[in-house]
Amino acid sequence: MSGTHSPEAVKKLLENMQSDLRALSLECKKKFPPVKEAAESGIIKVKTIAARNTEILAALKENSSEVVQPFLMGCGTKEPKITQLCLAAIQRLMSHEVVSEIAAGNIINMLWQLMENSLEELKLLQTVLVLLTTNTVVHDEALSKAIVLCFRLHFTKDNITNNTAAATVRQVVTVVFERMVAEDERHKDIIEQPVLVQGNSNRRCVSTLKPCAKDAYMLFQDLCQLVNADAPYWLVGMTEMTRTFGLELLESVLNDFPQVFLQHQEFSFLLKERVCPLVIKLFSPNIKFRQGSSTSSSPAPVEKPYFPICMRLLRVVSVLIKQFYSLLVTECEIFLSLLVKFLDADKPQWLRAVAVESIHRLCVQPQLLRSFCQSYDMKQHSTKVFRDIVNALGSFIQSLFLVPPTGNPAASNQPGNANSGGSVSAPANSGMVGIGGGVTLLPAFEYRGTWIPILTITVQGSAKATYLEMLDKVEPPTIPEGYAMSVAFHCLLDLVRGITSMIEEELGEVETECQITTEETSSPTQSSEQQDLQSTSDQMDKEIVSRAVWEEMVNACWCGLLAALSLLLDASTDEAATENILKAELTMAALCGRLGLVTSRDAFITAICKGSLPPHYALTVLNTTTAATLSNKSYSIQGQSVMMISPSSESHQQVVAVGQPLAVQPQGTVMLTSKNIQCMRTLLNLAHCHGAVLGTSWQLVLATLQHLVWILGLKPSSGGALKPGRAVEGPSTVLTTAVMTDLPVISNILSRLFESSQYLDDVSLHHLINALCSLSLEAMDMAYGNNKEPSLFAVAKLLETGLVNMHRIEILWRPLTGHLLEKVCQHPNSRMREWGAEALTSLIKAGLTFNHDPPLSQNQRLQLLLLNPLKEMSNINHPDIRLKQLECVLQILQSQGDSLGPGWPLVLGVMGAIRNDQGESLIRTAFQCLQLVVTDFLPTMPCTCLQIVVDVAGSFGLHNQELNISLTSIGLLWNISDYFFQRGETIEKELNKEEAAQQKQAEDKGVALNRPFHPAPPFDCLWLCLYAKLGELCVDPRPAVRKSAGQTLFSTIGAHGTLLQHSTWHTVIWKVLFHLLDRVRESSTTADKEKIESGGGNILIHHSRDTAEKQWAETWVLTLAGVARIFNTRRYLLQPLGDFSRAWDVLLDHIQSAALSKNNEVSLAALKSFQEILQIVSPARDSDKPETPPVVNVPVPVLMGSISGPSLSRPFVRTDSIGERLGRYSSSEPPIVTDELEDLNLWWAAWNTWYRIGSESTKPPITFDKLTFIPSQPFLTALIQIFPALYQHIKTGFNMDDLQKLGVILHSAISVPISSDASPFILPSYTEAVLTSLQEAVLTALDVLQKAICVGPENMQIMYPAIFDQLLAFVEFSCKPPQYGQLETKHIANAKYNQIQLFAPAEWVALNYVPFAERSLEVVVDLYQKTACHKAVVNEKVLQNIIKTLRVPLSLKYSCPSESTWKLAVSSLLKVLSIGLPVARQHASSGRFDSMWPELANTFEDFLFTKSIPPDNLSIQEFQRNESIDVEVVQLISTEILPYANFIPKEFVGQIMTMLNKGSIHSQSSSFTEAEIDIRLREEFSKMCFETLLQFSFSNKVTTPQEGYISRMALSVLLKRSQDVLRRYIEDERLSGKCPLPRQQVTEIIFVLKAVSTLIDSLKKTQPENVDGNTWAQVIALYPTLVECISCSSSEVCSALKEALVPFKDFMQPPASRVQNGES
Repeated sequence: MSGTHSPEAVKKLLENMQSDLRALSLECKKKFPPVKEAAESGIIKVKTIAARNTEILAALKENSSEVVQPFLMGCGTKEPKITQLCLAAIQRLMSHEVVSEIAAGNIINMLWQLMENSLEELKLLQTVLVLLTTNTVVHDEALSKAIVLCFRLHFTKDNITNNTAAATVRQVVTVVFERMVAEDERHKDIIEQPVLVQGNSNRRCVSTLKPCAKDAYMLFQDLCQLVNADAPYWLVGMTEMTRTFGLELLESVLNDFPQVFLQHQEFSFLLKERVCPLVIKLFSPNIKFRQGSSTSSSPAPVEKPYFPICMRLLRVVSVLIKQFYSLLVTECEIFLSLLVKFLDADKPQWLRAVAVESIHRLCVQPQLLRSFCQSYDMKQHSTKVFRDIVNALGSFIQSLFLVPPTGNPAASNQPGNANSGGSVSAPANSGMVGIGGGVTLLPAFEYRGTWIPILTITVQGSAKATYLEMLDKVEPPTIPEGYAMSVAFHCLLDLVRGITSMIEEELGEVETECQITTEETSSPTQSSEQQDLQSTSDQMDKEIVSRAVWEEMVNACWCGLLAALSLLLDASTDEAATENILKAELTMAALCGRLGLVTSRDAFITAICKGSLPPHYALTVLNTTTAATLSNKSYSIQGQSVMMISPSSESHQQVVAVGQPLAVQPQGTVMLTSKNIQCMRTLLNLAHCHGAVLGTSWQLVLATLQHLVWILGLKPSSGGALKPGRAVEGPSTVLTTAVMTDLPVISNILSRLFESSQYLDDVSLHHLINALCSLSLEAMDMAYGNNKEPSLFAVAKLLETGLVNMHRIEILWRPLTGHLLEKVCQHPNSRMREWGAEALTSLIKAGLTFNHDPPLSQNQRLQLLLLNPLKEMSNINHPDIRLKQLECVLQILQSQGDSLGPGWPLVLGVMGAIRNDQGESLIRTAFQCLQLVVTDFLPTMPCTCLQIVVDVAGSFGLHNQELNISLTSIGLLWNISDYFFQRGETIEKELNKEEAAQQKQAEDKGVALNRPFHPAPPFDCLWLCLYAKLGELCVDPRPAVRKSAGQTLFSTIGAHGTLLQHSTWHTVIWKVLFHLLDRVRESSTTADKEKIESGGGNILIHHSRDTAEKQWAETWVLTLAGVARIFNTRRYLLQPLGDFSRAWDVLLDHIQSAALSKNNEVSLAALKSFQEILQIVSPARDSDKPETPPVVNVPVPVLMGSISGPSLSRPFVRTDSIGERLGRYSSSEPPIVTDELEDLNLWWAAWNTWYRIGSESTKPPITFDKLTFIPSQPFLTALIQIFPALYQHIKTGFNMDDLQKLGVILHSAISVPISSDASPFILPSYTEAVLTSLQEAVLTALDVLQKAICVGPENMQIMYPAIFDQLLAFVEFSCKPPQYGQLETKHIANAKYNQIQLFAPAEWVALNYVPFAERSLEVVVDLYQKTACHKAVVNEKVLQNIIKTLRVPLSLKYSCPSESTWKLAVSSLLKVLSIGLPVARQHASSGRFDSMWPELANTFEDFLFTKSIPPDNLSIQEFQRNESIDVEVVQLISTEILPYANFIPKEFVGQIMTMLNKGSIHSQSSSFTEAEIDIRLREEFSKMCFETLLQFSFSNKVTTPQEGYISRMALSVLLKRSQDVLRRYIEDERLSGKCPLPRQQVTEIIFVLKAVSTLIDSLKKTQPENVDGNTWAQVIALYPTLVECISCSSSEVCSALKEALVPFKDFMQPPASRVQNGES
């Protein structure tokens, strides 16, 4: 229950009524008694009602006419006091709603009277308002009367009343319409049949309307009538009315109650038929009026526009368009066209301002604008309203700049004066308001001297008008400068903002709907498919329609917008304004892009681009593309020509950067203003946020950015981001601090721009890439032919784009890398190239490290795609590119090496593509990569790539830039081989699998499988490739490489060869080893002999390596040794191959040619190899053949640098780590039994080779000069040392011929002299009796032979004599060294050790053969002791030869080169004879020894009575020792010869006797000192001779009287001689007196004396019967002579005499009696 109905309120009302009535009666008591009475009866009436009724208010209302009556009468009194009291009471009643319709009518009539009497006017208005607002009882005429009353009061003389009335009217009008709305609300559920309104039926009887609606209708109709200055139909009693007020009321109704007009046809009809014509009519003065045109020209005076009406009309129009556009399409077209006309330059300023404000109201309603577009622009034959509005705004803005604003009272003192001075605005500094001495710029537009301030007028998006609200102004207001411009500016901004946001929102909805529908159609739903299709097609239609509208809107407005915005952008001096303009251009560009409107999109983008660059900047891309069609074309806007304005240069902008333009020939510098930077940021923003819709205009955007980046001096850094950098040349870029702080931001946005490319769809991404590529091409063209710093923007950004789009790299990889590879990396400008390579390698690295889905390991195609450009870079010859490429490979290996998989061939190909001429650093880097691969990645790569690794490693070996690399690469090959060995089985399996697959492919294609070494299994091929590579390196021009490669090759084959299949060995031998030997031999024999001064730099070369020939010799040595070792160690594998014997012959041939080469090193090594292949023990074959001869363990002295082969007795246990492999050979094939015969052939081939080497090398040359080659001792030694081992294998067939050949070689070898510079190292010092190795070897060879003969069959024994001959020939060397051809040799004793001059002709030194001869002699004796009785030895007169040979040293005796020789000869003779004589006696009858005896006799003779004189320094002890040797010989004669005289030829015995006889006499020697005389006379010897002589002379065994005679003769001669000597001595002694006799005479006498004593001793020892009496007589006859000597003075003689006299005591005896003798 409301407040007025509560009991308290009712009670109060009653009380108030009663008190009011009382008061009234009191007031009227005197003057107006009727009123008093009425009041009092009223009191009673009220009380009665209150008492009788429960529903008091209802009862009051029923009786309200009576209740109100007293008060009405009171008002009639016209007394102010009473009237006021009554009106208050009436109002109270009305507020409690207790007034009935009749009462209300009465009240209105009463109020009308008061009004006519101009009483209590304000109270009246208040009462009317209360009456109409509290209830709805007042209708129709009453209502109209009440409204007229208010209108009337509006036109009084009192201002306050007027204003209050106006407000009341407004409220009343509103109330009328609100009632109608409420009524509609009540009836809205009742559906009623609308009755058609007949055309022009009586407007008063709108029979179809309900009561309130009818009132409203009548009211609105009359308002129209009034404004049109016609009489109203319903508001009877109106006296006057103003148009302004009427228009205001119309506007408020239209604005506040649009639904009334839209829902009721009657009202719509009013709008169409009354309001619109009215508006159009009222507008006419404005349309016709031209400012500044002289009035006289028109026939009738033109009504001037009247500001209040015009402004209100525009307000009405705004409402009409806004609210009733759908009803009034045609009318609105007219209104809009009018609006556009009002903007013309010739209209008054205020009109233009108000029109702009009205347009602004439209511009903030995008849906409305859309409707315009649909209704007008899209219809044929219709005005293009929307386009015209935009164009009008544009030309309006231009006109403000171009036409000075005239006729504005504020702007010029003389209205109508066209001020020709350009701008009428304040002077140029008017925009600056001084504040504390500083200067602050006001935001403004400035263009060609016209300066227009920007005023803040409204919040964006709301059209808050200023002049449209000036309802109180009658005169046109003064419009401040810049106001119209500011509004127009906002119109544009709001227009753009509205359209774009609306379209984008709708687009978004369409897109999401599409997605939903596609999702629905893709997933089956419950609804039938038909329905789905239906909805989809509906949607499609709807979208097509919408899209058409959107496109039309954009097409209609973009030209005008662009023209206006470009101009404003150029004119703007305010950052915020610029920002807004740019934002508008950006949103438009983006929208056009989204709608696919290329031309308009590019036009907006071009505008932004131009704004970013300095004025007049020559950027072709902006002038050549679609933009050209815009910038030079003028758009016709309403017949006016509007040029697109290019930026003017004189804008007053702060310059923030000075830089160089990016051009082929930069002319000076260009300046960037802060506005340029602002535009640039917008451009970045555009690209960043709307990249997806840019399409081909990426070209524009990027070209512009590139130029800006260049001017600002940003340079690319790693990853493609641009960082501020110094310009390299030209005046360096000048940047203000303002920009310096901005630069990192810009650079950051630039990077983000390209980062955001990852969100672009594929097509947009391709547009971006294409744009970058063509930019890059332009930059490259510019960089041609000069070494200026090029623009790297495009390349850097290609890189950045690639990096952020890794997840879909495949779609852009080819264009991206193709461009970088074919264009950028091959550019002549190094900086450009460098970046191309940087970009390319960064992309490849990033691509490989990126976490792709599926991962690269499962997507081989992608991996190869990524790696391919890396390989392609190998086709570029610039070293800097290649270096980048290799660095990239290195990094890839370090980061990705484990996962390259199928990419390996490409990566390895890159390393292998480095050529020799590409510089050291390149080769070094490539090699680093290779090292990394070999050390770390062999296990991770597919086995099929291993061969490539081998090839690449080999190719580095052949590079001759850097020796260390070549050597290291050989080391790598070794490591690789090691890897093959360790992983052999896995590699083999994998390769076989691969091979099978390839085989199948090849068969399918019908082609043969093509790979090197084809028939061999793939794993073996891998090895063969490795061997072949090493083989190539073995003949490299550089010795160090050859050496290293050779060692590696042979080590590899040696260590890992067992892995090969048996059949593969054939290839190894013929294709690898022999091929290599041939090449080495050829190179060695043709090598240069010139001396190499030094090895480059300051490396000194040893004299043994200072010619190419010597260096090649080393290689030859190494190769030959290696091959031989393989033949040796792998014989069990090689022999079963079919052509082993052919291979063996080839090998021997190589050994022979090396051995015979004129190079000591090579020849010696060849023999070492020969030794090695001969020391082969063929593996024991079957247990039943144990008679394989044991190898003689010949001691092989280790020679200089000997290549020590396996020891001779090396058991062939196969210790190779892959035993299974061998197991396969032995199990799959039966054990190979090599044919014995074939074996022998091999050894005989070896013997023939040995013989050829020996005979060729030791054959003395025909002529000698200093270059003559004479084989060295080590060579000869080795040669001879080979024989024993060789002989073991050939002894079964070794015959005399062979022995003969051997003898020749041994003899020649021994005879070879040595060069004097080598002699100190080989020869022992002269005094040491040591054999040289060579001599040892020769004896060993003979020793082996004789031992073999010893155990050999009978027929071999005939070789003994030959061996003796050989040895005896050697024995002769002791006294007669052998000759070597015509070569003169010096005896060793005078070889000048210390004065050898280098380069002097070599002096050749003969060896000291004595020790050798002596050793040979010992061997002879030894051998003879064993073989004396052999038939051959006997038959071939070996003994005679021995004696004959010994005779030489024996006869020379002291003249022998060495004393030991004759001593040894004697002892040997004694030994030989002790064995040989018995044999000789045994064979006496055969006559085989006949010729020996005389030889022997002569030998004894020559030795015992030598012609050589003992040396002066011979000591006494020595002499005695020598004498004892002589004695031994005599003893031998006495024991071994004489006792067997009957078996011995007579002549011989006779010779012996003569000799003994000679010996028994003391031989004279004149060279003794006196002190030595007694010793030197060989007393012992003489004694021995005497005794022997006597023993045999007087022996009873004398067979013939002749013999005895000989002995006696000898004795008597001896004795007679003694007698003579003694006599002569005594004589001389006597004559000489005191003078001593000559030394020799004394010696002689002493000798004679000693002989006498000896003789007497001998005679005594002899059997008495053997002594002839005559002899005794001669002895005794000496006695007197002896006694005579006693007087001599020499003490020596005296002592000898004493000894001679003493034996005579035996003769002292008494004379016998004659009786006894039978005499008297």
